[in-house]
Amino acid sequence: MEKKKAHLGRHKNGQKTKSNSKFHEFLEMDMGRGATTAEEDLELERRLAKKLKVKKGKLTGPDDGINTLFEGLFSEIDPDNEMNYESDLLMGVGSPVPDKKKKQKRKHSKLQVEEGGTVDEAGSAEADKKEKQKRKHSKVQSEGNTNEEANTSEAGKKKKQKKMKKAVEKETTEGEETKQENDISKDKPVLSSSVNTKYVPPQLRATANAESEEVTQTRRRVRGLLNRLSEANVESITEEIAAIFRSVPRSIGCQVIGEEILASCARGPRGNEQYAAVFGAFVAGLACLVGVDFSAKFLASLSKIFEDEYSKEDSLSLRNLTLLLCYMCIFGVFSSELIYDLLNELSKRLTELDVATILTVLQCCGMKLRGDDPSSMKDFVLGIQHRVNEIKTSPNESQDEKSKMNSKRMEFMLDTICDIKNNKKRTKEDPAHHSRLKKWLQKLRADEILLRGLKWQKLLDPDKKGQWWLSGDLAESSENIDFVATKMSTEVLETQKLVQLAASQRMNTDLRRAIFCIIMSGEDYLDAFEKLLRLDLSGKQDREIMRVLVHCCLQEKMFNKYYTVLASKLCSHDKNHKFSLQYCLWDQFKELESMELNRSMNLAKFTAEMLASFSLSLAVLKSVDFTDPVQLTAKRIMHFRMLFEFLFEREESLVWNLFTRIAGLPELEMLRSGILFFVKQYVVAANKGFTGKFKIMRKALDNVAGVLM
Repeated sequence: MEKKKAHLGRHKNGQKTKSNSKFHEFLEMDMGRGATTAEEDLELERRLAKKLKVKKGKLTGPDDGINTLFEGLFSEIDPDNEMNYESDLLMGVGSPVPDKKKKQKRKHSKLQVEEGGTVDEAGSAEADKKEKQKRKHSKVQSEGNTNEEANTSEAGKKKKQKKMKKAVEKETTEGEETKQENDISKDKPVLSSSVNTKYVPPQLRATANAESEEVTQTRRRVRGLLNRLSEANVESITEEIAAIFRSVPRSIGCQVIGEEILASCARGPRGNEQYAAVFGAFVAGLACLVGVDFSAKFLASLSKIFEDEYSKEDSLSLRNLTLLLCYMCIFGVFSSELIYDLLNELSKRLTELDVATILTVLQCCGMKLRGDDPSSMKDFVLGIQHRVNEIKTSPNESQDEKSKMNSKRMEFMLDTICDIKNNKKRTKEDPAHHSRLKKWLQKLRADEILLRGLKWQKLLDPDKKGQWWLSGDLAESSENIDFVATKMSTEVLETQKLVQLAASQRMNTDLRRAIFCIIMSGEDYLDAFEKLLRLDLSGKQDREIMRVLVHCCLQEKMFNKYYTVLASKLCSHDKNHKFSLQYCLWDQFKELESMELNRSMNLAKFTAEMLASFSLSLAVLKSVDFTDPVQLTAKRIMHFRMLFEFLFEREESLVWNLFTRIAGLPELEMLRSGILFFVKQYVVAANKGFTGKFKIMRKALDNVAGVLM
């Protein structure tokens, strides 16, 4: 043992001795690796201390309580433990494994250095002492190294130290820069990428966002509902938006909902006709629920945006708005006069964008326009043909304009116009399309919100005041003063004549005279119907409408179907008119004996038309006893024979359905038997051609199940 110790002592003093065994070589290698490991650990600790800015054992910045976790732990490697471990290896050959407690202590110290752990102020002094001991220990080890380590030049060591210092400084500066950047990114808000944002002064920022929270919330709700709008849920969404409209002021509701509809239709790549049809039906349904002023104001906004998109030459948005306008016309928001006025405005310029817009209108609702007003369609066709020929033959027009006239789109538009002129239907305009939407609008009585007399320039007029949509199309400009004066004078003359005629027809009250003038001066049945509704009659005053209407019908020299159409419209609008008409006819039946032949024939045709349109039922004849020979005078027989002959001139299905309506009612048993007797005795006997219709009538009266044809 003494020899071995002396040998090891000489080895430590730097003398070269040949190892007697491989074991001594292993010990030398292990001792050298242990010295380098300690130096590397010390260097790593210095770098971490600089990087984490450890001062007096604490991190700089606010205390986060993490120091308490490392109390009692060593922040550096204990050099005494290293020496003890080496001496154990050297001295204890029989026990080469070090003590477990010392091993755990060394592991804790290494982990603490690698994870950048810190110690408290109480352990900082102890750490300084241990660091001094470790430096002394490293000096002793460097003196006991091999001759190769002793012969290394001092210049090489200095170079290595400089490289190490530069690497440490670079790492610390990079760490500080990354830490500062992270702190700046956390503290400072992210700036927007738009550099060209206009500066708004602080005093004007409040006015820039002047929309109140209530309006913003309403807009958000409306936008969410419109995003989910489809043909399947248009009814429910229309009711929800109508409830929102009623919960806010009308002006705000019209503005917000109108802007959101136009934003949904005009923006984005939506050129789908189905999408435009759903929105057109939505506008019509909402106008039925909240009032016609919404549709009028929406039309004004749509026309303004239409002109803006036209000036920008945005063909996609222009097509979307055109489709929406066409479907609003199809669903009865406004009359076809507005579409014709727009077509005339476009045909005057006839640029490529105008041709595309005209083609969109004709493809979408061309056949409806032709059916509503054939004369206006004829004028439009002649006008556009004249304009095309004028451009082709005019020497002043440029070559580009003439080449546009020969384009495929222009040829297709002219072919479409010819098809509409010749009444050739296309597949797109099948009336079966959108039948579900039309039935829904029919339930809401969409025909009552029809806007008439609107012009395109009237919609664009910024000086509109009051209820401008009810003022019609009377011009107010100074250029048309003469025309307006002439029209007013002629209207005054016609009114005076109507008043005189009403007096001659014994219209002895102001109400009856007003009703008479409206019925006789109406442009068509819809115009008269709207004017009668505007009278706003209360109580029993509305009964006078049917009495005056029947009186005017009977006074005509030739029967006029205008009165039956107007009466049917009134009956479908309000059941009170139906009962008033029924009592009025009963009064006329009582006067048949003293009635003139012309009046009797007009009354028979009027009653037959009302029965054929199912506005009235055959139960209206229950006041007549067809089996009583006393009541069946010659004039009565002639009157009711004409009535049943007019009914038998209709198709078989209508005769079947007409008499089936009174088949299953037990209280009408006397009426059924009386009709069978009268028709067989006076109608079929006089005209054998009605025998087949008589058989159908008999089977229909026995049709208790009520099966219709």
